[in-house]
Amino acid sequence: MQCKGFLFDLDGTLVNSLPVVERSWCEWADRFGIAHDEVLNFIHGKQAITSLRHFMPGKTEAEIQAEFTRLEAIEAKDTDGVVALPGAVELLNHLNDLEIPWAIVTSGSVPVAHARHRAGGLPMPEVFVTAEQVARGKPEPDAYLLGAKLLGLAPEACVVVEDASAGVLSGLAANCHVIAVNVPDDSPRLDEVDFVLTRLDEVTVTRQEDGQVVVTRKE
Repeated sequence: MQCKGFLFDLDGTLVNSLPVVERSWCEWADRFGIAHDEVLNFIHGKQAITSLRHFMPGKTEAEIQAEFTRLEAIEAKDTDGVVALPGAVELLNHLNDLEIPWAIVTSGSVPVAHARHRAGGLPMPEVFVTAEQVARGKPEPDAYLLGAKLLGLAPEACVVVEDASAGVLSGLAANCHVIAVNVPDDSPRLDEVDFVLTRLDEVTVTRQEDGQVVVTRKE
């Protein structure tokens, strides 16, 4: 596969934040009497405000926003167990060494995303797209279209790297190449992605003299 830049999801792709996510959302589910599985099966890859609106249909927007503020504060403060996933730091540093542009494109808000980025010890991206910057979250294409635009690249010249079904659909809707990493087996449209991986270190990235970037799956 050939490209010119990378657009990485954060949670579940570059960092393992699953312990924090599950603690926070299960505590929230208990407050509202909602089954843990019902909540956890919905939230991944989506903006928190989208999930809250889904589970609070009878509440006012002010009530939903209040819950969002409360949940955001909890998730931004709790980084216990957040670590970089295997191969993440090495791949990002490699892209920097080759001067290949890359961005983080997350459904998380600024406080939550930056806290987890720091906890994971990741290098700083040239572009950091968070939930506040787009009107429609994943699986809509807005976030990845913005990431490509801010990198100065056409969407079709970018590779989206994602772990969540919503993110894979977002990348495909944006007309990007897509690498799915450790996605659920029943995720839709997996037959349309370029690679399905279990770890980021299963690919090799090289840069040719003409500036074209080649991504190859290791044997």
